[in-house]
Amino acid sequence: MATFVSPAAVLAVILAIAFALMLTDRLRPDLVALGVALSLGLTGLITPSEVFSGFSSSAVVTIIGIFILAQGLQRTGVTRAFGRFLAQVNRGGERGMIALVMSSAAFLSLFMNNIAAAAVLLPGAVEAVKRRRLMPSKVMMPLAFATALGGMATLLTTANIVVSEALIVAGQRGYGLLDFAPVGAPVALAGALFMLTIGRRLLPARDPAALAPERADGHTLTQSYELFERLNRVHIPPTSSLVNCRISESGIGKEYGMSVMAILRNGQTLLAPSPDQVIRAHDTLLIIGRRERAEQLAQRGAIVEPDGRSDIEITSDDVSLVEVMLAPRSRAVGQTLRQLRFREKFGANVLALWHGGRSVRTDLASIPLEFGDAMLVHGSREAISLLQSDSDFLVLRPPSGEDTPVRADRAIAAVVILGIVLLVAALDVVPIAPAMMLGALAMVLSGCLSMDEAYRAIEWRAVFLIAGMLPVGIAMERTGAADALGRSIVASLSSLGPTAVGAGLLILTMGLTQVMSGQVTAIVIAPIAISAAQAIGSDPRAVAMFVALGCSLTFITPSAHPVNTFVMGAGGYTAGDYPRVGAPLTLLCTALIIALVGLIWRP
Repeated sequence: MATFVSPAAVLAVILAIAFALMLTDRLRPDLVALGVALSLGLTGLITPSEVFSGFSSSAVVTIIGIFILAQGLQRTGVTRAFGRFLAQVNRGGERGMIALVMSSAAFLSLFMNNIAAAAVLLPGAVEAVKRRRLMPSKVMMPLAFATALGGMATLLTTANIVVSEALIVAGQRGYGLLDFAPVGAPVALAGALFMLTIGRRLLPARDPAALAPERADGHTLTQSYELFERLNRVHIPPTSSLVNCRISESGIGKEYGMSVMAILRNGQTLLAPSPDQVIRAHDTLLIIGRRERAEQLAQRGAIVEPDGRSDIEITSDDVSLVEVMLAPRSRAVGQTLRQLRFREKFGANVLALWHGGRSVRTDLASIPLEFGDAMLVHGSREAISLLQSDSDFLVLRPPSGEDTPVRADRAIAAVVILGIVLLVAALDVVPIAPAMMLGALAMVLSGCLSMDEAYRAIEWRAVFLIAGMLPVGIAMERTGAADALGRSIVASLSSLGPTAVGAGLLILTMGLTQVMSGQVTAIVIAPIAISAAQAIGSDPRAVAMFVALGCSLTFITPSAHPVNTFVMGAGGYTAGDYPRVGAPLTLLCTALIIALVGLIWRP
């Protein structure tokens, strides 16, 4: 590295490039983080042994343990039972449902990853909303916001763990399990009350189809996806070139971008026909797709009937219609249905896709799937069961009587293990990282889940993101960047007192969190906060608390947290819905955090 370039300037360039790549989605964040760690080592800002020090940090070990513990609860059916309870217990109206969903989400996020908590509750919440004939747009955003609010009250939130690790690296004492509760719990309660009163009125009222009476044939789903607006009846005369063709060979899907929903043959209805089903003379195909595409089948000798409407039942004892979303951390993101070989793998047909805020029913196989997309899937119960067992997809409302096998006999063991882990960590009998890993080991040894399932439960993208970015804190300390930025903030706000310095850091953190990961924000801002606190002779743990809590203020944009994006499809939200509700909620929480940290922690 040339001597005329300061180490701080090199660090600034590396971080600027990293942030630009993350914000523009040019590269995956975990890949960018790994590149950052390697760049810091190659430029000499940190030593070779420090490049991968993040992988051995207590923050990463704690997060891995949390993933495995949460999977143990899911594999034994504990979280599913919680979701069913949610769907059954509410007998009130909209306000009661919001209160129940938010309290449940906040409770789960105390000891689970926020995304995992949302994934546990979303199917039950969707079912409960439909049963009570409520607007999903009035419930799903409160669910997402509650996971962030609940995470403020515990150490077991990723950003809180990262800030605690930054304190330890700086020679300070890290946070305990319950250190966040005196501030986080009142803020979470105030946020919930806001959503039950003012926030509820600001939420959009959408998806009137959800108000329709529920029917076993999935009538509500067909309305929501406007399925029958793209239904075509295509008759196959003996002279058609489609006669004796398999559906997979007919070109209806690959060439014309349409889906065969059913075949009417000799007075019988073949629902969700397989790709190997042979088209016969005198069949009538019920095809989902644009009218002009269907009319192109006339070139193959088919006859497109003028009225495509049909009154047939599209479900039966053997065939189901379900709504499916991409699960958190799904490997299907960015891939098309054709690339996933969805039809061949599951034997089910995607009739419509909720993508970009609208229903798409043509050319589905060529659309890259995005986080928040939902699919209308038609298939046999065996196919739907297979889909349920795949960790990349989340069946929002499984057919009655259909369930993925769980180890229900180990449910009590899973709950006991979690309880012991939380108690040991809260009493500081064992440090948090070993406590979490001991709990993870106990989950495997007790048979709650296998070791392979434990490996699959870990969100390795998050692990690499955090482990790759943690050395940034070391580099900021070594180059003096953290100290310089800390002194800059002190120079601007120190005349107003240490609480004002913390408030400035809180606002900076909150703003950055809206456009990039809270985990990354915590890694970058925490060392600055610690240096600022030391410069004014304040308690670094108190000032760093502002940063940790600021990373949970993820209410203004859908990209601020994956959970916000996760509920967009189920709630029918647009990007503009989030600031309308989230901005006043953020102002409320910001004011409370400043007041409570100043009163309780006395920075």
